[in-house]
Amino acid sequence: MFLGMMNWMRAETIETTIRRLAHYGFECLEIAGEPEQYDTKEVRRLLDENGVKCWGAATLMTPGRDLIHADPKVRESTIKFIKRLVTLAKELDGRILTIVPSQVGKVTPMASPEEEWRLAVESLKEIYTFSEAAGITLALEPINRFETNFINRADQALCLAQAVGPNCGIALDAFHINIEEVDLYKSVTLAGKKLVDFHVADNNRWAAGQGDYNWPKLIRALDAGGYKYALTMEFVAPVDRTPRDPYPGSQATSNPNLTPEQLKFIQDHGSGLLTEEFYSGLVAQSANTIRKAMKRAAVAETRIPKKARVSPKNVL
Repeated sequence: MFLGMMNWMRAETIETTIRRLAHYGFECLEIAGEPEQYDTKEVRRLLDENGVKCWGAATLMTPGRDLIHADPKVRESTIKFIKRLVTLAKELDGRILTIVPSQVGKVTPMASPEEEWRLAVESLKEIYTFSEAAGITLALEPINRFETNFINRADQALCLAQAVGPNCGIALDAFHINIEEVDLYKSVTLAGKKLVDFHVADNNRWAAGQGDYNWPKLIRALDAGGYKYALTMEFVAPVDRTPRDPYPGSQATSNPNLTPEQLKFIQDHGSGLLTEEFYSGLVAQSANTIRKAMKRAAVAETRIPKKARVSPKNVL
């Protein structure tokens, strides 16, 4: 297992993100956002210059992006968006694409469960055919019931992956499984070879080490299931607007890199504008916590294998 990080939680230049990851010894980046905002040649240059690799990409399912939407035009545009992300991952030598199938924040169904399932499988099969040709492995991610009415648990994601294709995997997120799974450690182990990406945040979605997660136990569960890929940091630091704020000076007043849409997405996830010093401190804490957990669990930190495609076995 090796350390990676997502980049949607803080709006900044990709150069700033990559240089921070290199500074704290991260192996890889899981890139999120709009494919059109990146010059892949420039991003590859920055990655190479800083000794960081692209692990893959992730969908940001903002309003208007939904594979199970009742409007076929919305589904069609969402498929096109996700295919562009597949291409982005391929051009950056990434291995995986994490997909949340439905719009984040949409919790009211538009059709029957059977119809939603049919639309999800139909849409994902089209994307799967495209991703297989590109050599990119899909990872379907369940998120909690307060953010989507579709796919909340690991067993649901595994069932959907099986319906999509034999090389379709799943991604799990420590924050979401803490809410939805009866036994989160067991769910990680049972995912087995189908688990091809794992997102790291503590039980309260703070950085690892700022909650009550038993990280060595979780690392051992991942190892027992055969997981050997990225531990991708995806914490979301809240903004405290009360006199009890334990981190005075953590809030920034502006960010020239932040679009109104990005700010809304971040605020909808309970965060806001943070200072560079505070955010970098959380990145460092996450890395230190997980490295210590791997040592306590007797699991060695590894490197990304060269030119090895992530190919989950059909273990269902």
